[in-house]
Amino acid sequence: MAIVQGLIPPSRENWEWICYVWQFFPLITAIQWVIDWYPQGKTSTESRFNIPGKIGWATMESVGFLLLLVIFYTLPKELGIGELPWGNWTMVGCFVIHYIYRAIISPLFLNPSMSPISPLVWMLAFLFQVFNAISIGGWVSGYGPTTVEDWAGRYWAMEFGLVIWAWGLLGNMFHDDDLREIRRAVDRKQRREAEKLGKAPGNVDKVYMLPKNGLFQYVLFAHYLCEWIEWAGFWMVGGVHCHPARTFLVNEIATMLPRALQGKRWYEKKFGKDKVGSRKAIIPGLI
Repeated sequence: MAIVQGLIPPSRENWEWICYVWQFFPLITAIQWVIDWYPQGKTSTESRFNIPGKIGWATMESVGFLLLLVIFYTLPKELGIGELPWGNWTMVGCFVIHYIYRAIISPLFLNPSMSPISPLVWMLAFLFQVFNAISIGGWVSGYGPTTVEDWAGRYWAMEFGLVIWAWGLLGNMFHDDDLREIRRAVDRKQRREAEKLGKAPGNVDKVYMLPKNGLFQYVLFAHYLCEWIEWAGFWMVGGVHCHPARTFLVNEIATMLPRALQGKRWYEKKFGKDKVGSRKAIIPGLI
């Protein structure tokens, strides 16, 4: 049953067009190389139009995995496909697991606080998720492999890719939690002091310190690096010809690399180059 005729789920023609257009997303992110303005997270700005961080993040990130699931459960019926092979289910599982963590569990249950998000950033992130979900969703739901034979001969590569994906996800979770602990520690301290003074504790929305555990010893955005590793493993699961997974990885890098370099400049300005030391932005020893 089509929710939006020809788009959700996508027709073959529309899917191919979206996949083609989606390859040019790095042209949009190119602006991040020339300006440092990015109204979200540590570089968020004051505005009455801002969206609360937790709600904004959850809503803009959740649409991706929800839309992919809708396509996965509707498109095969439209194409007359009775049952998709386990490789397709594996890729859907990897995608959904990541975004349940990133879009639901992390912002709504784990993060002590999140800085507000500009509506512009929210809209661009929302569109990123929509294009990405249709691209990957179409591939795993009928426009890519549709039989067990389509996956034959590359089980070892899929297994290796799953291992890389899992390590990337675990690394992402570990370094995310290291960042959370910075605010949790400050929050605990403020609450103890507030209790002694009989006052309400302050918020920790804008509390930032230099992270130092794990790969943070070498780069400032280790959680970004781990996410790249995760999606590189995802592409390996799909195979070299899985162009939606490849485009996803390229678009992630195009978005996050200039953001990490901006973030490094922000850390150096706030804490001083001597405190940042020899740490790179995102790739140890290189960038």
